[in-house]
Parts: sequence; structure tokens; C-alpha cells
Amino acid sequence: MAPSPRPATFPLLILFLSFLQSVSAIKFNLPAFRYPPQKCIWNTAHANSLVIVTANVGAGLHQRVDIDIVDSGPNRNVYLSKKGIKGESRLAITTHSEGEVGVCLRNYIDGDTAIGYDEQSKLSRVIDLDIDIGADAVDYNAIANQESLSGLETEMRKLEGLVKEVVDEMNYLSKREERFTSTNFSTNQRVQNFAWFTIISLAGLGVWQIFHLRAFFKRKYLID
Repeated sequence: MAPSPRPATFPLLILFLSFLQSVSAIKFNLPAFRYPPQKCIWNTAHANSLVIVTANVGAGLHQRVDIDIVDSGPNRNVYLSKKGIKGESRLAITTHSEGEVGVCLRNYIDGDTAIGYDEQSKLSRVIDLDIDIGADAVDYNAIANQESLSGLETEMRKLEGLVKEVVDEMNYLSKREERFTSTNFSTNQRVQNFAWFTIISLAGLGVWQIFHLRAFFKRKYLID
């Protein structure tokens, strides 16, 4: 008896899950000012997700780079704040709720150094930023060394983390769909109630106008 063929969907599943890793990498110049504006990079994250931010700050004289990791809530809760980062800095947080996580940076002209306007306009530092969220933020090599896992077991552990992320994403989408459905139903009910109120108000106004005009014409002896 010939062995049964391997399901063709398994490699496709692995390929699909490999594209679901939440990774963001960006490199940019951050100009320096006495009172610099924030430059924020936002990424979506689920509740209780591990977020690891690796910031590599290039060299720059008379400059100080500060970093804040905040959420997208109305109060802009600060997960972590660090001043004067240099070289490579690795920061880790765990999200509290669904939403977006922002990595915000400011580049200050440090101290009371007298710098001309032309020289000040040239001050900037190169920022190389990597943001890992969820399963991709987990150091599976360290887990493999600690638990003595084989290469296959390590890959299966990675897939387990990715599958969990997919399940969490589907649950989140399901809850959001329920919330939107409830909102649509409530809005539709309010529109119907307003429409009935408008119809009844117009009908009442029409009846009132008929009786008012009838009384007016009687006073003028235009009708019996």
C-alpha cells in the first residue's frame, strides 16, 4: 500500500503564517531643535502583547535623543520613557489593551552651547529603529538553549506562537464586528424613531392648520 501523500495545505499554512510576523523596521534622519517636535512611529498591537523596540542612534555632537513608548488612548499612557539614548538601546514592554503603540523620539540640542542658525539647521542624527511585536519579539534561540529544544521543536514553537496570534486576531475581528453590528442596529433604530416622530409631527401640524384655518374662515364669515 502506497503511503498517503502529504497534505498540500500544510506548506501553504506555514508560508501564510510566515507573513504574519509583526515586524517594523525604519531608518531616518531626526533633526535637532531646542524645542523639538515628536516623531512617532505607530504599530497595531493586541492586549498583553510583547513589544521589543531596538533603537540604534547614530553619532551627533551637541544632541540628545529621548524616547517614549506610548499607547493610542486619549490620555497617551506612557509605557516607558528614556532620556539620552546612545548607540543601540533595546526596550521591552507588554501592552495593556488593544490599540496602537507609538515609539516617539525627540532630538534636542543639548546644553547651552551657542550654535549658529546655519550650523543648527545641519544638526541631525540617524535613527535605525526595529519594532518587533508578538511572536516575533520572542527570543526562540534563548528558549531553545534553555529547554534544549531541537531545530524542529524550535520551529514548531514559533508556529505555535504565530497560530496563537492568528487566533487572537480572529477573536479581535469577531468582537469588532459584533460591536459594529450593535452600533449599526442602534443607529438604524434611532433613525426609524426619528422618522416616525417626523411623520407624526407633520401629521399633527397639518391637522392643527386645518382646524386653525377653518376657525379663521368662520370668523370672517367665509364659510358656515
